[in-house]
Amino acid sequence: VRAATGHRPPADGLHHRWPDLPSPRIETRLKDKLAAVAAFARVNAIDRMVIESPRARFGIVTAGKAHHDLMEVLRRLEITPAMLAEAGVRLYKVGLTFPVETTRMQAFAHGLQEILVVEEKGPVVETQLRDLFYNAPAGARPVIVGKRDRAGRPLVSDVGELRPSRLIEIVAHWIAEHFPANATLGDHLQHVRDFTLPELLANEGDRVVRVPYFCAGCPHNTSTRVPEGSRAGAGIGCHVMATWMDRDTAGLIQMGGEGVDWVSHAMFTQREHVFQNLGDGTYYHSGYLAIRQAVAAGATITYKILFNDAVAMTGGQPVDGRLSVDAIARQVESEGVREVAVVSDDIAKYDAIKSRFPAGTSFHHRDELDAVQRRLRTLAGVTVLIYEQTCAAEKRRRRKKGEMADPAERLYIHDDVCEGCGDCGVQSNCVSIQPVETEFGRKRRIDQSSCNKDFSCLNGFCPSFVTVKGAKVRRQAGAAGLSDPLDGVPPAPVFPVENGWAGIIDGIGGTGVVTIGAILGMAAHLEGKGCGMIDMAGLAQKGGAVFSHVRIASTPEDINAIRVSAGKADLVLGGDLVVSGSRKVLAAVRDGHTIFVANTAEVMPGDFARAADYSLPTERLIKAIRTAAGDEHAHFFDATRAASALFGSSLGSNMFMLGFAAQKGGLPVSAEAVENAIRLNGELCIVVELNHVK
Repeated sequence: VRAATGHRPPADGLHHRWPDLPSPRIETRLKDKLAAVAAFARVNAIDRMVIESPRARFGIVTAGKAHHDLMEVLRRLEITPAMLAEAGVRLYKVGLTFPVETTRMQAFAHGLQEILVVEEKGPVVETQLRDLFYNAPAGARPVIVGKRDRAGRPLVSDVGELRPSRLIEIVAHWIAEHFPANATLGDHLQHVRDFTLPELLANEGDRVVRVPYFCAGCPHNTSTRVPEGSRAGAGIGCHVMATWMDRDTAGLIQMGGEGVDWVSHAMFTQREHVFQNLGDGTYYHSGYLAIRQAVAAGATITYKILFNDAVAMTGGQPVDGRLSVDAIARQVESEGVREVAVVSDDIAKYDAIKSRFPAGTSFHHRDELDAVQRRLRTLAGVTVLIYEQTCAAEKRRRRKKGEMADPAERLYIHDDVCEGCGDCGVQSNCVSIQPVETEFGRKRRIDQSSCNKDFSCLNGFCPSFVTVKGAKVRRQAGAAGLSDPLDGVPPAPVFPVENGWAGIIDGIGGTGVVTIGAILGMAAHLEGKGCGMIDMAGLAQKGGAVFSHVRIASTPEDINAIRVSAGKADLVLGGDLVVSGSRKVLAAVRDGHTIFVANTAEVMPGDFARAADYSLPTERLIKAIRTAAGDEHAHFFDATRAASALFGSSLGSNMFMLGFAAQKGGLPVSAEAVENAIRLNGELCIVVELNHVK
């Protein structure tokens, strides 16, 4: 390597060695390392000349993802690399952004009057180019523009994500400025002029949003309550969702810093006490250090540690290490906590092991939570309340695997008795409680497919609940009486992909959004096409919005940016009206072009648990979609009802929509490829034929 690069490292090497105490040698060693990197990069080409033009006067330098964004912009402007080369533009893709390799960069810049630098966020490459050419001789000193133009005005933004839709006008006007009447490039600005986004309804400013919520039967539904007049600090993970549930919970702090903010401002407020939420996974990671600092600071605070036996937000993994309720109690007692209280939905199991806990530990059923908290908030110093209840999602998984007992009983609401008061939702904060419209008005029902048998909805004084023991939910045998939305519709041809295909699948976590994207991707692969996908799941497990952006083209090389940007969607499969009517989705729709298939099933967000009269603005959402896509391209049907009638659950609703989209000519892959992709993925054991769903 030394012979190839010509680089000679210092006698003591490039790596830190003992004793490398603070000294100038550490600084000079950093310079030695950078010199070694520069020597390696001179011999081993990491950068790439994408467009060469011997007599070029202008150049573009890109790096990383921004390069693909630029190539997508050129595709939309219908400007090929050959056209740029003929016009006199070079394009250079930097592979090593720091330190920039100078010899190839100088060769690239030879003869150029101006270089446009396109990079994400800060001007890392741009700043190095300015330094490189600042003292260059006259005639070899190109103007460098990027984050700012020649006049110092903002150009390529360093705020937010750099997308083709944000870059296209910049590039189009830059080319137009330097090539105002170039016959080769043509009037490329027409692509910017011809498309303007319509005024979007977008849920009237996205006032209706699919917000993540605690799972049905989640222990957070109970544990995050605080007595009237008290306030709680939010933890990270699922705990943060309590901040938008009217639970007197606020704040945002890093893992291990829970309660630090209270310690710092407690002396400046008349409030004497706060509660601080803390998960068991966070506690094991670094949360116990937060408790230690609160004790050292002499703060008056109650840490509410939820022991739910799983790292719930990220998939229900076990905590990395041995952890138990009694171990937590002993550890916090040794740190100087004044008192420990244990609250559980099954408090009797602690009768035999109370000797493992510190002296003075009290034990309470979760029904006593309010009283326990009222007492703890009167005590000076640091106290700890350990709330023990298994994560509802993990409980569901364990029951399916036979690792946990499944109570042989279910709750139902008799809608002849129900008065629709909503007290069951107030008591349980549970998303399994859904509305049912009757001739006597809105009532309540329990969604048996999502109910995790927490039974806290029984805590009120409602006579409409019926407990059924020893029975199982009966699955519907078939789709009798269901009208097929595809009856009489002739098959449509496959969408052509010569210029690429872009689709968005949206919905709620768990409804198959990512699955549909995977099926389309596999189908494209089976047909020898190129495919790229970006799944934006977020808090999918908690009923949050999910988006899958899919690009399919003739070859993988034809795909640059995957995210579907403004007005560029060929198809939208809308699995949920609320998500489909959001600005994120509607902005990608082009009137008269985008095929929009939307599921009209109403799935109430968590807000319904707290507001008895909450209703979805269904008609307004449908209107927003029709306005964006056009009447002929917007299609609506209840795919959830269709799936429930056929499969006994809402699983597979997006499969119906996939078939519907194919009938409208919205899919870029054949029926056979989709069926084979489903078989390969093993999804739901459903085979989709594009003229019907069987």
